[in-house]
Amino acid sequence: MSRAATTRDRSRSPRRGRGKVGVGVAAVTSLRSRRRRSGRRADPRRRLLTVAAVIVAVVAVGAWAVLASPLLAVRTVQVDGVRSLTDDQVEQVAGIAAGTPLMRVDTGTAAARVAELPQVASVEVTRGWPHTVVVTVVERVAVAVVDQAGTRSLVDREGVLFGTITGAAPAGVVPLTVPRPGPDDATTAAALGAVVALPADVRREVTGVTAGSPDDVTLTLTDGRTVLWGSAEATPRKARVLAALLDQIDAGTLDEADTLDVSTPDAVVLR
Repeated sequence: MSRAATTRDRSRSPRRGRGKVGVGVAAVTSLRSRRRRSGRRADPRRRLLTVAAVIVAVVAVGAWAVLASPLLAVRTVQVDGVRSLTDDQVEQVAGIAAGTPLMRVDTGTAAARVAELPQVASVEVTRGWPHTVVVTVVERVAVAVVDQAGTRSLVDREGVLFGTITGAAPAGVVPLTVPRPGPDDATTAAALGAVVALPADVRREVTGVTAGSPDDVTLTLTDGRTVLWGSAEATPRKARVLAALLDQIDAGTLDEADTLDVSTPDAVVLR
């Protein structure tokens, strides 16, 4: 082999070597680049932002479904507890429109409207998911009836006048005669207190209760006897004493009397 050929071979070798080194550097650089990209994909801050965005979207959709969509809107107004009132009367006064998102129903305002009905003693308005509003009514219970200038009104145990009647009073409802019937009248309270305190069997014998003041309540019984009740003091004791007296008179262990004075229950007077 000639020196010229050897020289040419030697001169080519470094170029081939440099090409191999260049390929190796490029491979390492590519691997490092992929690692950096992989590191960026695993960045916890980006993952946190993604999760937060998903949560916000879910909350927004949920809020829309509850507050604005027809998915959870009012379809039925259910009325419970009415007796003299009708479901339609209560529903109309409550003013709850069908199609209103259930969460946006103002239950307090609806209850306040229904409470204005004279027959209503208390009312509660609640949501019945997914499509119902429930109106639970407790109506007033009449214990007496008063006549004012020809208008006969029912009265509950608190003295509230809440309805009018034209025929016979309901069973157990006692005619009441007081100057100014009403819930804030002391005379009315004393008279009604006597009626309410009586046992049911004795109350059925009462045909009327009158009072000109809180201290002179008088009961009239079916057989015409009069019970002088007096004031509202010791009302429960007076009720027990009167029941015992009537039992003894009926049993014949006490003489008949036209007037039973229980105004001082520990010193009863019969005459």
